[in-house]
Amino acid sequence: MKKLRDGTLLSEENGQDRLLGALYGNAAGRLLLKPLTAPFLSRLAGRLLSTKASCVLIDPFIRRNGIDMSLFESVRYGSYNEFFARKIRADARPMDRNPRHLISPCDSKLTVLPITPDARFTIKHTPYTVASLLKNDGLAAQYAGGYALIFRLTVDDYHRYCFPEDAVKGEYVRIPGRLHTVNPIANDYFPIYKENAREYCVLNTKVFGDLVMMEVGALLVGKIVNHPGKAQVVRGEEKGYFQFGGSTVVLLVKAGCAAIDPDILENSREGIETVVKFGEKIGCAENESK
Repeated sequence: MKKLRDGTLLSEENGQDRLLGALYGNAAGRLLLKPLTAPFLSRLAGRLLSTKASCVLIDPFIRRNGIDMSLFESVRYGSYNEFFARKIRADARPMDRNPRHLISPCDSKLTVLPITPDARFTIKHTPYTVASLLKNDGLAAQYAGGYALIFRLTVDDYHRYCFPEDAVKGEYVRIPGRLHTVNPIANDYFPIYKENAREYCVLNTKVFGDLVMMEVGALLVGKIVNHPGKAQVVRGEEKGYFQFGGSTVVLLVKAGCAAIDPDILENSREGIETVVKFGEKIGCAENESK
């Protein structure tokens, strides 16, 4: 289930979920899916979706998912992947500019989970540690007592993401992995974050301390595309984008550095994802009133 910020409760029913539910719900379906998670097949799919011929998939996708194309820049797409990574009009995603507010880096369904002292979680029935996520015990230990913000993107979401705060950006760390779906149905059967390719960096901010921002690839995602360049970044500046497939952004926040908005915390405690948009407020500096 997911909930809008105005409190409206939504049931997520779409073709992708129904298909994955059927495949993951029985042994034969899981056997069929096993070869589909192979990296070479993901790369092949990525190449095919970057061809001009793939443009035939665009209009049916728009109709099936009810996407309002008036929100996006008007351009002619050369491939399905170009369409999938389409840019939204700046006025369609107004940016919260209050320097004491923490913003969402993307359009997504957000779950916020506390990082326990031993850094163990269960997300969508999948147990993992922050250390195994980062493959860095020392870095993971710094976030004990803080929050893990899990931004789950589905195929109908805007698939570009931004830096959530002015920061000095550390080096990108890439962790190769077995690409696999991040759909919550699949999480009932596979340890998602231990298998997926992912990339992260540490953002040193004045207001929220050091944030870890990670992107996680998924089934049939050709790659995570993070922009190279300067170390000094600003709030709302585009960090990168995902190519085709559902994907996830993870933000790790240290203890005492941010107060997450109460509605998001309450929804997360109830196992409900909160629908958030690129650039909107999701929290504030710990010493700020809400």
